[in-house]
Amino acid sequence: MFDALRVTSSQGHSGTRVGVPRESKDGERRVALVPKMVEKLTGRGLQVVVESGAGVGALMPDELFIEAGATIGDPWGADVVVKVAPPTDEEIRRLHRGSVLIGFLAPRSDPEIAGKLRDAGVTAFAMESIPRISRAQSMDALSSQANVAGYKAVLMAADLSTRFFPMLTTAAGTVKPATALILGVGVAGLQALATAKRLGARTTGYDVRPEVADQVRSLGAKWLDLGIEAAGEGGYARELTEDERADQKQRLTEATSSFDIVITTALVPGRRAPILVTAEAVKGMRPGSVIVDLAGETGGNCELTVPGEVAVRHDVTIASPLNLPATMPEHASELYARNVQSLLELMLDEQGRLNPESEDEVLVRSCITREPEGDKH
Repeated sequence: MFDALRVTSSQGHSGTRVGVPRESKDGERRVALVPKMVEKLTGRGLQVVVESGAGVGALMPDELFIEAGATIGDPWGADVVVKVAPPTDEEIRRLHRGSVLIGFLAPRSDPEIAGKLRDAGVTAFAMESIPRISRAQSMDALSSQANVAGYKAVLMAADLSTRFFPMLTTAAGTVKPATALILGVGVAGLQALATAKRLGARTTGYDVRPEVADQVRSLGAKWLDLGIEAAGEGGYARELTEDERADQKQRLTEATSSFDIVITTALVPGRRAPILVTAEAVKGMRPGSVIVDLAGETGGNCELTVPGEVAVRHDVTIASPLNLPATMPEHASELYARNVQSLLELMLDEQGRLNPESEDEVLVRSCITREPEGDKH
């Protein structure tokens, strides 16, 4: 193991330096640390350097970070750099050898990033690789951001719908509530069910993992049982066999025609999103119905999805927003920053010194690159 990284500040005390860059990805408005988390980290003796404007997209000006104890400057020379989106090639070149990078690093969908970080001598921790164990819940950024996406997906569906979500009784008569089907009831799906229910819709959930049926019912929703089970590891569904996929498509095609709103959230790690809503199913839905496909970044769950766009097919509106959490940057950043802070504190000893090579299970499983042996101090 290399010695704990330490740096002396101009004030004369020692402490690990944490850098917070401004995100460069188009449309990314989140920031990896918010002032409240900066205050907690500086309280432990760490120094936080925030790039000017890093929090502007999340409505957090530089002044708030300064008040929390951060300094405004160049974050790339810090011992630890924390990000949201994966680094670009230019950003990787700005990291110094022996530094630590924390962020969403796309280890499955873009493994070349890990290779470039390894070549740069960077020890990198992917937020996507945090194990889904009880002790790591405070660091589970996939779940925190999925909550944001599930909530916002329902608001998008309500906005695009031509129908009311709640039942309305008026002098002109009674309007029936909208019916909403949520396909895939992980964190995003459960949040979508809860939000749609709060808006007054009649909700139904479906998943190939039968163990989540009780969670669906606990939210006041119905459970759609198609008789297909595919529980996998880590809380995800396993990939279906060819026969199971064909059976699922046919049964879902028959079921979706009775719903006004369909929100899809099904993902299989490292693979293309499964097709759950076929073109035939879309054609069978009532005109004016809405599909919000949250799996667009990996191809989409609807056969007619155009990732990143809103399209109308057979008088059904199909929306496939990308990076929904970035559209709610303030709260999404707050949740993500808590995840980052929890992971970062796991790397620190009682004196606030950095030890990213700890054999802690969470660190071992989330680390995707290590500083090469010959480069260690």
